[in-house]
Amino acid sequence: MNRIRRTAAGSVAAALTLTLAACGVAQPQGSAELADEPVTLRVTWWGGDTRHARTQEVFDLFEEQYPNVTIEPEFSDWSGYWEKLATATAGGNAADVIQMDQLYLSSYASRGSLTDLGSLSQLDTSGLEQPVLDMGSWNDTLYGMPISTTSTGLLVNTDLVEEIGVPLPDTSTWTWDEFEAWAQEVTEKSPEGTYGTNVIYNEFSLQLFARQHGDQLFSEDDIVIRPETLADYFQLALDWTKSGAAPSASTTAETISLPLDQTLFTTGKTAAIFTPSTMITAYAAASGAELELVPLPTPDEDTAKYDYYKPGMYWSVSSKSEHPAEAALLVDFLVNDPEAAKIIGTERGIPANAKSLESLGEDLTAEERKAADFAEQREPHLGDAPAIVPNGASDIETILLRYLQDVVFERQTPLDAANALIAEVQSSTNAAK
Repeated sequence: MNRIRRTAAGSVAAALTLTLAACGVAQPQGSAELADEPVTLRVTWWGGDTRHARTQEVFDLFEEQYPNVTIEPEFSDWSGYWEKLATATAGGNAADVIQMDQLYLSSYASRGSLTDLGSLSQLDTSGLEQPVLDMGSWNDTLYGMPISTTSTGLLVNTDLVEEIGVPLPDTSTWTWDEFEAWAQEVTEKSPEGTYGTNVIYNEFSLQLFARQHGDQLFSEDDIVIRPETLADYFQLALDWTKSGAAPSASTTAETISLPLDQTLFTTGKTAAIFTPSTMITAYAAASGAELELVPLPTPDEDTAKYDYYKPGMYWSVSSKSEHPAEAALLVDFLVNDPEAAKIIGTERGIPANAKSLESLGEDLTAEERKAADFAEQREPHLGDAPAIVPNGASDIETILLRYLQDVVFERQTPLDAANALIAEVQSSTNAAK
């Protein structure tokens, strides 16, 4: 959710990424064999202080095992990361190993900026489930090694729900209509300024909603969601806003960019929010409340396999790297080594490698265990991996939020907003082809 709130600030960087990366198609460099002489690898990622410290500790361990390799770390926060990466890539000076996100993977891969990881024998991908691994591919080629996975669920403040006295329905089969009725009742029985839920406004939830309706958001190169499906998604937000299940349009607009520790949910003013499951740790720490993860409602008690594990982020290797073999060896260490997994923990999400998750054992916190258990509970509902965000559509979340706000303020109808969003995104993907 923090990432979503910062997407608007990063939209200029996203556009810059597309422009600069298109300046030329890079060709792979360097040997696919490990070198005997000293090697220096530059590694870049985004994140906070905890991530920096844990990542550096893993680097120290790697350098002990491979003394001829020296790692030079480069890191920043999300908002500045993509502009720096775009500039470095355009100048042919990208880091050897790059932390990558699904929003931008196809953009960099399609321009020849990333190495085919499947061509590097130093990287073992066998520890990942195929649907998860597939989401690191573009044009049937692996360009991103998934680091972690997450599911989207409903995060419920059970302390608040018990205090208000409105128990949850059977969440194993509940429908969107049942959810709205519950959220509206929570609002009605709460003090003024407390609400049942929030409006949904991210690409992950839209993917799931589309899949629940037998639809999909993207193909490899285009936005393909039916306008009617997208209109139904917008209609949920409008209905919840008008019924009081969610805050008013003005309250949503005023609070949507607040830091996590100041959100309505964290401050006990919202009973349930839609969020990636791995965010439970951050919300629990900020709120001090007892939180639980429950599945998304469905249209009609359907248990079809609409769900999927989404990679939280990836490691990629620059096609300009002079040391792709060593870069792949480092990626393998970061994702597959059990000692590295213990150091990293779940800071980047639930490890994509099941053995890495097992190696954490008793080290998982109560909230991390809830996220891991929730992922396990979703397995019967997992379907094939969807297409990743195509080239030209990296700012889908910014666009989605803009049109959703038009709908809840009733400046556009849900169907008009759906048609306009599809046209705008398709125009961007067409321009990127």
